[in-house]
Amino acid sequence: MSSRQPLNGRTPSVKDVAAAAGVSLGTVSNVMNRPEMVSAGTRERVERAMLELGFVRNESARQLRAGTSRTLAYVMLDGTNPFFHDVAQGIELAAEDADLSLFICNSNGRTEREEVHLDRLMQQRVQGILITPVHPDAAALDEVARRGIPIVVVDRTPSSGAFCSVAVDDVLGGRLAVEHLIERGHTRVAFLGGPESIGQVCERLQGAREIWAESGLPADDLIHLPTAALTVGEGRAAGERLAGLPARRRPTAAFCANDLLALGLLQQTVGAGQRVPEDLAIVGYDDIEFAAAAAVPLTSVRQPRQELGRAAAQLVLDEATNPQHEHQQATFIPELVARVSTARQVG
Repeated sequence: MSSRQPLNGRTPSVKDVAAAAGVSLGTVSNVMNRPEMVSAGTRERVERAMLELGFVRNESARQLRAGTSRTLAYVMLDGTNPFFHDVAQGIELAAEDADLSLFICNSNGRTEREEVHLDRLMQQRVQGILITPVHPDAAALDEVARRGIPIVVVDRTPSSGAFCSVAVDDVLGGRLAVEHLIERGHTRVAFLGGPESIGQVCERLQGAREIWAESGLPADDLIHLPTAALTVGEGRAAGERLAGLPARRRPTAAFCANDLLALGLLQQTVGAGQRVPEDLAIVGYDDIEFAAAAAVPLTSVRQPRQELGRAAAQLVLDEATNPQHEHQQATFIPELVARVSTARQVG
């Protein structure tokens, strides 16, 4: 066969492939689904016919017959945050290893949008769903599990244990950040983060308060500045609030609940003519790529972002394929990465 066969503008079908290759429909089906059952010569002839005709198998129809797709889905919490893109990359690598595709949605921190995504994904019969939910104990997650679709919660830990989860010990992360600042001599520190509906923010604040109390420092000198979101803009706004505090109450260091807040605070501080870390030391959280690349390289609590995604994908695939699957709640350990933004010792 030397050239593509004309089909009067219509899409080539399995019947066309069978006719061009001189084989039965069953043989074409075996080449696509059970190639080991077909001799090498026949398989080559069928594959050549597919190529010449421009045949593309109807994967949607195959998935409909099978009752499931060869697709995983990840519902991320915030599409503007590089942290979740790194998690998605880890999921994608694991999906590729399993010869699956990955579909990514963004709830943008909105419960109603999250529910719409979950409903659509269930209709599409995806093989498994990974999600960083607005609330880890949301009823919508239970509904996914009730319908028999494997689901794994990423970067949160549901209280019920009704499905798998992967997360980082954020209480420990908060302790590491503030302990680092205390060791640098800071005795008045601000915590920037919010809203408090985000569980990770609460746990990082909890860790910060624990180590502060254990150090014997006055509780009032760990200043909590809530933010409306975990964004660069909110970090800049928080910096303006810090600058407006009376000098006797103004902190010498800040621990931000994520790197975007920390980068915004860094921008505002430097833009106002102050020095980092001489006038204000800053610690972020996540250790996204931009943290090390900032004008003043940012100290940050590193989360193993890709490892989180890969581990979550492996758990959802195990649930989808292993009848002996048992739910697991995997916890990763964070690591503090010290850089220039906290380099100066106080005193």
